[in-house]
Amino acid sequence: MLTSAENNSSARLEVPKTPLGTILSCFVATVLLVAILLFSIEGAEIRFGDLWKNRGNMLEYGSGFLKPDFLDWPDYLQEMIITLQIAVWGTFLAIMGAIPFGLICSSNISPSWMTQPVRRLMDLLRSVNEMVFAMLFIAAVGLGPFAGVLALSLHTLGTLSKLFSEAVEAIDPQPVEGIRATGAMPIEEITYGIIPQVIPLWISYSLYRFEANVRSASVIGMVGAGGIGMLLWDAIRSFNYAKTAAIVLVIVVVVSVLDFASSRIRRLYI
Repeated sequence: MLTSAENNSSARLEVPKTPLGTILSCFVATVLLVAILLFSIEGAEIRFGDLWKNRGNMLEYGSGFLKPDFLDWPDYLQEMIITLQIAVWGTFLAIMGAIPFGLICSSNISPSWMTQPVRRLMDLLRSVNEMVFAMLFIAAVGLGPFAGVLALSLHTLGTLSKLFSEAVEAIDPQPVEGIRATGAMPIEEITYGIIPQVIPLWISYSLYRFEANVRSASVIGMVGAGGIGMLLWDAIRSFNYAKTAAIVLVIVVVVSVLDFASSRIRRLYI
């Protein structure tokens, strides 16, 4: 039997040593992070002391949230349903576009002369916020939910196309090569070799973006793109804290329910 001294000696021998390169890399990364944070203080106007100086306003606003006003709950519910409908259509249109664009953006199945321009287009759509798109479409099609649908669909198209293409680029190439060896057409390679491998991830990404779009649809309503956002904006700018709290609670409950439902759906496919 091993003595206690021998056990301690073997335990010390099993402790892995951290390579010097790893230590230096962590040190350099830490220094860079600190430098970036310090450089960004002035531009971001970091003034934590203002939180204490304005504590009276924050306490007043917080106390209003403790007494939510659900007197107009039928209006909240109706506008929340419209918000969900905007998110549903915005996500659906984005998914329909992200399937072909995601495949085109995949470097392992599309030529570079086609992949690169489409990727840059998706970068453009992804870099423009939904609020900006909403204001542009309000000028084009007028106030209302349709402008919100178009805004969400374009921004989500850029995001989902990138996620879909990354899933395609990570597939196992052997099933595709086996199908190609049978003389199958490219569309058959995609249908039977690629889609079955990526569909679980595509579903997961789509559900996540739908949840995000519900939250985004609640915000773009503030500029007139329909949904509960307009009610929320009216309550905020009128300093009606109780009504603001009620609307926020409605949004939180709906998003939480959707998060629970989507997680259950993910378990079925992943």
